[in-house]
Amino acid sequence: MNKTLVACAAGLLFVAGSANAISVSGEAGEHYTNVGVGMGTSTSGIGISGNWMRSDHDGEVGSLGLSFSLPVGPLMATVGGKAIYLSPEEGKDGGALAVGGGLQWTLNRYFTLYGEGYFAPESLTSGVKAYNEANGGLRWNVIRPLNVDVGYRYINMEGKDGRRDNTLADGPYVGVGLSF
Repeated sequence: MNKTLVACAAGLLFVAGSANAISVSGEAGEHYTNVGVGMGTSTSGIGISGNWMRSDHDGEVGSLGLSFSLPVGPLMATVGGKAIYLSPEEGKDGGALAVGGGLQWTLNRYFTLYGEGYFAPESLTSGVKAYNEANGGLRWNVIRPLNVDVGYRYINMEGKDGRRDNTLADGPYVGVGLSF
């Protein structure tokens, strides 16, 4: 009985693990670069993500995220949260717990429209007054596993105690990614 239960549980873990695609990506805007990894972020269910972004003039941000996605008609709706390390150019290093979500709309097998946003108010941040992040764009699935993204990204760390805001990204980007 116990061997059967263990075998069934292991089989379910194997199937669940194989359904979650692993992805790596990189993107560049005018004054910033961003690298990211994810597992299960483009399918329904639980997703895990991480990224590191560096601005030429306004600091760095690193995050670990957990999300849950469900299909809603032709869209994939996602809600989630991120634990974020903040390192503004002007101000104190700190952290944030941001909440948000996004939508993906697969137009056909080659193109997907996407958008997401995350926000952390002053009560969920340290070192900065607030954290705002939004991006949206179009993904072209060139050939499996390669995709190319074009979009717009905005990330701002609102200054605290009279310090200026640090806007890490506010403009278009181009990115490439691999999904396995």
